[in-house]
Amino acid sequence: MTIQRVLPFTKSLLEQAVSSGDVAIDGTAGNGHDTHFLASLTGTTGKVFAFDIQAEAISATRIRVQEFEHVELIHDSHAKIKDYVSEPIAAAVFNLGYLPKGDHSIITKAKSTLSALEQCLDLLKIKGVLLVVVYSGHEGGSEERDAVMEFVSSLPQKTFDVLKYEFINQQHSPPFLLAIEKKQQAIKKRRKEQVLFSAFFQLSFLFPLFLADLLVMPPQYLEAGKS
Repeated sequence: MTIQRVLPFTKSLLEQAVSSGDVAIDGTAGNGHDTHFLASLTGTTGKVFAFDIQAEAISATRIRVQEFEHVELIHDSHAKIKDYVSEPIAAAVFNLGYLPKGDHSIITKAKSTLSALEQCLDLLKIKGVLLVVVYSGHEGGSEERDAVMEFVSSLPQKTFDVLKYEFINQQHSPPFLLAIEKKQQAIKKRRKEQVLFSAFFQLSFLFPLFLADLLVMPPQYLEAGKS
């Protein structure tokens, strides 16, 4: 047996989650490797949305996926995912950090990353996965890593399973994977509905009692209430 490295393990999870006809998101197109892989999994009946703020990355990805017609390349921030994607997704994948062989000063940042992750979690269908490969060895990387870890650690366990896949005896801040699987729809809306139903039930129970009290109340109390 050979323990899989982070990137092969990420692909193995995508293979389990994404089927022909599904919709998937590559939140950091980069050089197009994940976009190409997702396109092969979704097939021509599916759809892949790939985001990147760098024109260089969009160009590289376009060349890599030129055989596929069901890939939409979006030269925009992944913080705007819901401006482009509305349908349920089977998977989303992110590689945080900078563009390999690109400008190392252009990096993913906590604020936009967290916004993107939240949007993807909303879009995930049941049994869908959000996969985030975290690179933190560069300047600014540790701040983003800590923010992402705090965010995923706070996700409700009734709704999501969260896995951290990491080699702990390697030096120089090796990348690690955060894998999030949606188990059920977020319960915020359901809780609101339950509160409203409970309030209605209580009112419907108390109203007949209030009406009965009025019927048996002595006339002098009723007259006093009018004055």
